[in-house]
Amino acid sequence: QLRLVESGGGLVQPGGSLRLSCAASGFTLDDYNIGWFRQAPGKEREGVSYISSNGRRTNYADSVKGRFTISRDNAKKTVYLQMNSLKSEDTAVYYCAADRDYSGGAFLPLRDYEYAYWGRGTQVTVSS
Repeated sequence: QLRLVESGGGLVQPGGSLRLSCAASGFTLDDYNIGWFRQAPGKEREGVSYISSNGRRTNYADSVKGRFTISRDNAKKTVYLQMNSLKSEDTAVYYCAADRDYSGGAFLPLRDYEYAYWGRGTQVTVSS
């Protein structure tokens, strides 16, 4: 059974850092694009960052460019989201999601409806 589990969330002060992890089980991570999404209270879910199955393509929302870095270790079946210079507006539940890649890394989906498998999320709170 395909499963994604997020971890690494917590409470951090503005300007601080967190590293989120998305651990995969039940499938071969190498075959999947991974996206990180977030949803704040009262707001719609938004895409944060994406990485292709082979790690060669990445994409970031404008709001996190230069502050967040996505990476993956397929051998460890884990995708990471390093978040630096955190702001109060980064407060949200963060989800990772997987999309089966049939393009060999050539196409990186950027819409949440393109991702079929989702974790349950981890809470990130940025507050002083």
